[in-house]
Amino acid sequence: MEALKGVRILDMTHVQAGPTSSQLLAWMGADVIKFEPPQGDATRGQLRDVPNADSLYFTMLNCNKRSITVNMKTPEGKLVFVDLLKKCDIIMENFGPGVLDRFGFTWEKIHEINPKIVMGSIKGFGSTGPYSDFKAYENVAQAMGGAMSTTGVPDGPPFVTGAQIGDSGTGLHLAIGLLAALRQAERTGQGQYVEVAMMDGVMNLCRVKWRDHQRLMHGGLSEYSVPTSKGMGETPRAGNDSGGGQLGNAIKCKPGGPNDYVYVVVQEAVWDALANRVGPEVGMPGLAKDPKYATIGERRKNQSDVWAALNQFALKFTKREFMAILSELDVPCGPIMSTEDLFNDEHVKGREMMVELDHPQRGKWWNVGMPIKLSASPAKIERSPTLGEHTDEVLNQVLGYDAAKVENLKKAGAFSLPPKKAA
Repeated sequence: MEALKGVRILDMTHVQAGPTSSQLLAWMGADVIKFEPPQGDATRGQLRDVPNADSLYFTMLNCNKRSITVNMKTPEGKLVFVDLLKKCDIIMENFGPGVLDRFGFTWEKIHEINPKIVMGSIKGFGSTGPYSDFKAYENVAQAMGGAMSTTGVPDGPPFVTGAQIGDSGTGLHLAIGLLAALRQAERTGQGQYVEVAMMDGVMNLCRVKWRDHQRLMHGGLSEYSVPTSKGMGETPRAGNDSGGGQLGNAIKCKPGGPNDYVYVVVQEAVWDALANRVGPEVGMPGLAKDPKYATIGERRKNQSDVWAALNQFALKFTKREFMAILSELDVPCGPIMSTEDLFNDEHVKGREMMVELDHPQRGKWWNVGMPIKLSASPAKIERSPTLGEHTDEVLNQVLGYDAAKVENLKKAGAFSLPPKKAA
C-alpha cells in the first residue's frame, strides 16, 4: 500500500518550490491534481530542449500527478475550483502575495468551504513583515537567507550553491508542514494554514553558520583556515573548510580537471595512519609525530601545511585511486562527483536515484529518483502529465460530473482561454 493513498491534493503551485513538495507527496501515494491555467505551468515551455514538448524543467518536477486546466477568470471555472476544494485534503499554492485573494479565495473563505482542508503556501518572505511584498527567486532566497555570504573564499565574491536550497529546500519544508497539519486535521477535523517562506527555509539550512556566528561572540573559530576573532561579527567565507569539529578540505588529484578532487576529513583517530602513509612520500617522514601537527589543536593552527602535503601526495593519483588509499586507512572521504559521474554511477542506479521514464512528447528521459526509501511502500515513479491530460477524468471520477455538464462547462470557457478578438 502507498503511504499516502487516499490523500487528495489540489496543487496550484508552479515553477519549482511548490512542485518539488507536491511531487514528493505524489511519490508517497497522494493523488495530486495539478490545477493549471489554460496556458499551463510556465515551466512547460522554459529551457525547452525538444521542440513542442514539455521541458525537462517541468517534467522533472511533476511526476505522478494528474493535470486539469481551469480558467479561474470565469464563474464556471471558479465553481469547478470550489467543488474540488470540497473533495481535497490539501490545497497548495505559491502565487505572489494576494493573487488567490483577488480571485475571492482567502484562507478564511477556503476554510469555510472545507473546514478540514489544509492549505500550504510558499512565499518568498512570508505574508508578514517589511519584506512580504518582495519578489523572490532561488538565488535571491540564498542571498537573503545567509547562504551566499558564507559560501566562497574570503577575498572573492559570494557564491550561490548548485543545490536549489531556496526552491527545493523550501518545498521539502512545506511537505513536512503539510503532513503534520494533515495529521492534526485527522484528529480534530479542522485544517490549518501552513506557510513556508523561502528566506526562512534557507536560514534553517544555514544552521551551522548561526552556530558559528554566536561562537564568534566568545572567541575565534579554531577550525577555520581563515583568521577569526572574538567580536568580528559575521561568519566568514572559508572556502572548502569543513566548518565542523574535524578538519576537512577538497584535495586536488591527477589529471587536474575541474572535478578531479577528493573531499577529505582528517579525524583525530586516523591522523597517525594518514600521516605515516603520506609523510614519507612528500619528504616529511616524521609527519605523524611532528609537534606542529601531533594534536588536533596544532593541526588546526597549521592546517595549510596539512593540505599542502595531502595535495602533493594526491597529485600522483586519480580521485578514485586516492579515495581507495584513504578508505583503506578508514579516512572519511569522497570524490567530487560531477553530473556526468553521477549519471553513470552504479551506486546511484542501484539505489534507483536516476530513473528512466517515457513521455509521449519527448520520448525517453531520466528523472532523479525518490530519496526517501519506505520499506513497505516503495515509490513507483511515473511520468509527468501533459497539459490538461486528466481534465475529463478528474471532472468525472472526482467530481462526478456527467458528460452533458462537462460539455456545458467547456462551452462556457471553464477550461480554456477565451478566443482572441479579431483585429
